Amino acid sequence: MSVINEIFRVIFSIFNEMSFYLLLGFLFAGILHVLVPQQLFSKYLSKNNWLSVLYATLFGIPLPLCSCGVIPTAMALYKEGASKGSVISFLIATPQTGVDSIIATYSLLGLPFAIIRPIAAFFTSIFAGLVTNVFTSDEQPVKVHIQKNMEEQKLSFGRKIKKVFQYGYVEMMEDIGKMLLFGLILAGLIAYFVPDNFFTIFEGNTILTMLLILVVAIPMYVCATGSIPIAIALMMKGMSPGTALVLLMAGPAANIASMMVIGKVLGKKTFIIYLITLIIGAIGFGLFMDNFLPAGWFDVSNFGMAAHNHHGGFYYFKVVCSFILFILLANSILFKKHREEAEVMENNVSKNAIAFKINGMTCNHCKANVTKVISNLKSVKEVTVNLSDGIAYVDGNPTDEEIKSAVEAIGFEFKGRI
Repeated sequence: MSVINEIFRVIFSIFNEMSFYLLLGFLFAGILHVLVPQQLFSKYLSKNNWLSVLYATLFGIPLPLCSCGVIPTAMALYKEGASKGSVISFLIATPQTGVDSIIATYSLLGLPFAIIRPIAAFFTSIFAGLVTNVFTSDEQPVKVHIQKNMEEQKLSFGRKIKKVFQYGYVEMMEDIGKMLLFGLILAGLIAYFVPDNFFTIFEGNTILTMLLILVVAIPMYVCATGSIPIAIALMMKGMSPGTALVLLMAGPAANIASMMVIGKVLGKKTFIIYLITLIIGAIGFGLFMDNFLPAGWFDVSNFGMAAHNHHGGFYYFKVVCSFILFILLANSILFKKHREEAEVMENNVSKNAIAFKINGMTCNHCKANVTKVISNLKSVKEVTVNLSDGIAYVDGNPTDEEIKSAVEAIGFEFKGRI
């Protein structure tokens, strides 16, 4: 019983430190999603030059897209005419950061880490995009005509506020909630079972430690926010700050699913460039942190003591925030399927609608991109996508080949009618 209590204590300590900042980050994510026109992203990314790479990086860093949601978004940008260099920059910059994870990084790892993390993502993305442009300079960007979505009409102030909270505290929670809880539980297990100063066995060979972390982090599916508690738990066991940065960069930016899609849609050469530049950037900035920045900036030895300080009103405020965040996470996980079914009913899906099975949708961004590409088909009148079941209900007269081409163009698997 003491084992469970100790693991739970660590999980609660980390959760309590993050809760207020996560709630704030999710709010900012909703504001950003509602107020920034999505058409801007593809408008400035089509040129095969350094400026499109810069724009893609600047667009990507604040966006609150998880490591799965960034894939269909990036593939949609590519199909709308974005260059491969800008797409690779977007793929590397976006899942590592986001306003929610930057704020959460500050809450647990401090201001220096919260500043360095987006800086590392920025320069690594620029580097990756420029290298991709050099090696794919003979390839022309794909250009697919996409009809304007006329339902993007001006919303009233009240509708905008509702959309901000709906996106931030429901859709974003659904997208990263499980990964966040996974990260917290793993942090608790690490804190209890990994011996103190475990990483001293690699003392004097930081690169070996980083390579070990890369082997684990690159195929692992973890979001930018969910990776933070894992990083702090390992740092408390003696892992260097630079190695923690490698985990925070490589974990969210690469996973098995994303790598397969990149290889399929952008080609093997682009995939290899993406992976190599990401590894070089992560190790380079990790070594820079460990060798040229004051170690005191990244000291987490007092984290446990700070978390146990039960004095002062702010502690109880954080407990209230933790309770609210827990309720929101529970709602996102437990009632997601119910909301999906209610949406299908609410949209009055026609009895004549054709149901198509589509594999690979894992978040609301996936759902939005699948809805968009199918809606743009001239033979389609209306689309309702059930994310939980992976089914698109299509009203109209599309052929299987039309639906297959549309969804596979952005990296999903078409399984046919059901």
